[in-house]
Amino acid sequence: MNQDNFHLIWQEILADISTPAGLWQLFVVIAACTMAWAVNGALRAYVMRRAPEHWKLGIGGINRVLFPLSSLTFVLIGKLILAYWQHTSLLLLASKLLLAMAAVRLIVYTVRYITEPGGMLKVLENSISGLIWIVMALHLSGVLPEILNVLEDIKFNVGKNPVNLLLMLQGILTIVVTILIALWFSRVIENKLMRVQHINMNLRVVLTKLLRVFLLFIAVLIALSAVGLDITMLSVFGGALGVGLGFGLQRIASNYVSGFIILLDKSMQIGDVVTIDTHYGVVSDLRTRYLVLRKLDGTQVIIPNETLIVNPVINHSFTDHKARVQMPIQVSYDSPLELAMQLMVDIAVGNSRVLVEPKPAVQIKGFGESGVDLMLSLWIPDPEEGSGSLQSDIYLEIWRAFQINNISIPFPQREVRILAN
Repeated sequence: MNQDNFHLIWQEILADISTPAGLWQLFVVIAACTMAWAVNGALRAYVMRRAPEHWKLGIGGINRVLFPLSSLTFVLIGKLILAYWQHTSLLLLASKLLLAMAAVRLIVYTVRYITEPGGMLKVLENSISGLIWIVMALHLSGVLPEILNVLEDIKFNVGKNPVNLLLMLQGILTIVVTILIALWFSRVIENKLMRVQHINMNLRVVLTKLLRVFLLFIAVLIALSAVGLDITMLSVFGGALGVGLGFGLQRIASNYVSGFIILLDKSMQIGDVVTIDTHYGVVSDLRTRYLVLRKLDGTQVIIPNETLIVNPVINHSFTDHKARVQMPIQVSYDSPLELAMQLMVDIAVGNSRVLVEPKPAVQIKGFGESGVDLMLSLWIPDPEEGSGSLQSDIYLEIWRAFQINNISIPFPQREVRILAN
């Protein structure tokens, strides 16, 4: 669309604003938006009532995309009908704005679907939306064709091939769109795969990671072919990558390889309770480069996968998810020992978090300086919830029971004698 066409369209818009033709076009736009809102509302109600549960999670985002598309459809139908009697410049402007809105919402929805939540996601969404609206504003003002001509006139050579800046920008856009499509497709398959219960969790994670890498590789090849670049240049890149791995990227490559080893040998899974170095917590995520350990205080520790291969790791739930909790207690020598031991077992059994099997037990660990050393051992099914509050509750009940039954807990006493010279 050249500059003269833009001037003609804007002249028609200004001429139609204060005429019945403009009112008819405004009525078509309002009617189209109303019908689109009604259709999308009915579709949303139908999906929320009858569709599977995993469909309901994405219906809000899909509805945001469908609204401008359905409004655009109704506007184009109205434009075809009114074109027999009058100008439709306002409807042409409305259709372009609705198309830009649909593009913004579609791309933002795709980015949200393939990207983890975070501060960077908001910046990315705002940048994409702003770029699309700027391009649309330049297009409607008639400036965009001139900018494209200027970019096309900026020429330079890449190797022996002459290229211009416009071609390079088109190539970058093609690569980005292809990668976004590949990431979206891999996320769809990943969500379906992660819901398959009869496949081990680690195997599901490995398959999703390999699938994403494979799709990204295919997407890059397709994008490079689409922009006219020779994909044999990837062999040179592969050689350079090999040299880089040999000189400076050994640790990064080691972390990735270690990640796949951990996922495949099932030595650690999401939800396991582990101790790594000085960190004790629950494995909340397994990535190809690192592990995310959620500690009991709510903090999260990022641990490179290589650390899990070369250092000892205590997996408290490797064969069984339950964990043992040991609580030392000392009673005085003049207290009824058997009664104290029985009270401790009864109090442990009465706690809702303590397992009945294996049964809590009390052992005599030795005869201390001030009293008899006892050890209460019990098992809990949920070590990821921590044991601090559990021990506090049991200690408090033991204290109350000892008070009632005249069982004393000794404390060190010292006698100081002063001898005269």
